[in-house]
Amino acid sequence: MRNILDIPYGDHPMQVVDLHLPDSDRFPVFVYFHGGGLENGSRRSTAVMDDYLTAHGIAVAEVEYRLYPEARYPAFVEDAAAAVAWVKTHIGEYGACTALYVGGSSAGGYLSMMLCFDGRYLGAHGIVPTDITGFVHDAGQPTTHFNVLRERGIDSRRVIVDEAAPLYHIGTAETYAPMLFIVSDNDMAGRYEQTQLTLASLRHFGCDMTRVHYREMHGTHCAYVGKTDENGDSILGQILVGFMQK
Repeated sequence: MRNILDIPYGDHPMQVVDLHLPDSDRFPVFVYFHGGGLENGSRRSTAVMDDYLTAHGIAVAEVEYRLYPEARYPAFVEDAAAAVAWVKTHIGEYGACTALYVGGSSAGGYLSMMLCFDGRYLGAHGIVPTDITGFVHDAGQPTTHFNVLRERGIDSRRVIVDEAAPLYHIGTAETYAPMLFIVSDNDMAGRYEQTQLTLASLRHFGCDMTRVHYREMHGTHCAYVGKTDENGDSILGQILVGFMQK
């Protein structure tokens, strides 16, 4: 594995990406947004997943993005789009990109859904969401994110669906890239149910559900992200490889 760290994709110190490249000159690429409620977390929190993916010939672009309290909506969504655009434009300097996947866990899953369903963010960089090979939405909040509500002075427990909610934008596009949803049966309050509503909304708008994959985990919110199985293999990494092979 080759590691190229702290590559800027923008002018802010938080707008950086780490590349973890397999020992190959041709590879699919997974752009990953970490979790942390849009207020904490780090791109360097998923080394187990990175090691597993690169060992299976998949490059990983770990993205840092602006966070609360400095950031305000939609800065973090704009950063996510800018990072994807940077990878799409520059990954050829490191090897031939055979496929481009975008995903994240928790807050990162919210970001991946916003890029998938609201085409304005990637569109600002000349990219349409269907240019992406596939999206991975891991336990993201499909309603307006609780910290966006807090920013607005609204009780963060409220369930609101407006322009800052991925759900709000479902049905505004004719087609969607393949996607994988992951959620736990004992996830954060409302997260399991809201994920089911997201899937139901896609069905309601006639989305080709053979391109929408779903994995329900047993346990609590994102508990599997940094964990390995009895063989020492990344649990999340195995799920991702399985999705990409489909």
